[in-house]
Amino acid sequence: MAATRLELNLMRLLSRCEALAAERRDPEEWRLEKYVAALEDMLRELKKQSSKPAPELLNEYSRKVDFLKGLLEAEKLSSSTEKALANQFLAPGRTPTTAKERTPATKTVHLQTKARCTGQMRSELLGTVRSVPLLLLCCCFAAALQIGLVVGLTSDEKQSAVELDAVLQHHQDMQEKLAEEMLSLARSLKNNTLAAQNVIKQDNQTLSHSLRMADQNFEKLKDESDRLEQHAKKSVNWLLWIMLIVVCFIFISMILFIRIFPKLK
Repeated sequence: MAATRLELNLMRLLSRCEALAAERRDPEEWRLEKYVAALEDMLRELKKQSSKPAPELLNEYSRKVDFLKGLLEAEKLSSSTEKALANQFLAPGRTPTTAKERTPATKTVHLQTKARCTGQMRSELLGTVRSVPLLLLCCCFAAALQIGLVVGLTSDEKQSAVELDAVLQHHQDMQEKLAEEMLSLARSLKNNTLAAQNVIKQDNQTLSHSLRMADQNFEKLKDESDRLEQHAKKSVNWLLWIMLIVVCFIFISMILFIRIFPKLK
């Protein structure tokens, strides 16, 4: 059965709340509390609808909303020991909210919150413990929490640890795959660079040969131009001498003609 609009809005808001819960928030941050209150109202409305989802899915929604509500109540506690004890009893969701998630976000938030509370307890044990009974209580609780984290007190914690290991292994595989792709790209870039270098080298050789041929043709053209210029100068000199001789012959002939044939009276 297709999800209704109210269920889609519930899933979107639930995914947003899980993302906010996974971040480090300021003490004055108010959005998550308002969002969780809106989730409770939407969940009640969804349960009242005639076309409501399957009971298993409704239980999963309720489980996630209760987890977020309990997480907010645990953050309001003053002592880190009380926060860790309250977080220990929280039950995260069993299935992912969206298709993009491989591990339920609430389980990841649960593990992060446990680790944060453990770190705060260690800080208090090392520097800011005020009384011996509280110190003994914190030591005992920290030891129990460490044993619970390593051995696993419930099946949910075991499943969360296994899923966390699977997520870490997936990220490691993705990093190795990315490294292999980068090496392949580097080899391809190297081969392309070598091929481009060979092409440029061949082009440079062809250009050098063309320049040498152009220089040779220019020298030949210059020699031929000099020879043509000399030949033109020689032909002009002969023509000038011939014209001078013709002019002189005509002048002398005219003088002789005038002398031989005097003017008639």
